[in-house]
Amino acid sequence: MKRLLWLGVGLAVGALVVRKLNQKANEFTPTGIATSLSESAGGLVESMRSFVEDVRDGMAEREQQIHEAFAAGELYEDKFAELRDDAQPGSQEGNR
Repeated sequence: MKRLLWLGVGLAVGALVVRKLNQKANEFTPTGIATSLSESAGGLVESMRSFVEDVRDGMAEREQQIHEAFAAGELYEDKFAELRDDAQPGSQEGNR
């Protein structure tokens, strides 16, 4: 009876090992590689789409802040003008 039990356990473990090895071997076939690449590309596209949406949201938020400051009559200071190559009219670099 013990031998039959161990035979069953051995068969079950062997079947699991063979199944896992077949799955791993399938990953290295042309179909498996194509599937992996398409999943990776899909993840990259989704990541880029999310990044672009975040940037657009930030731009819209900053634009709203600038419009509110303009409507309130506050002077808008471009803190990043010196980092850009194009000098804005009325900036200190344009007056030199």
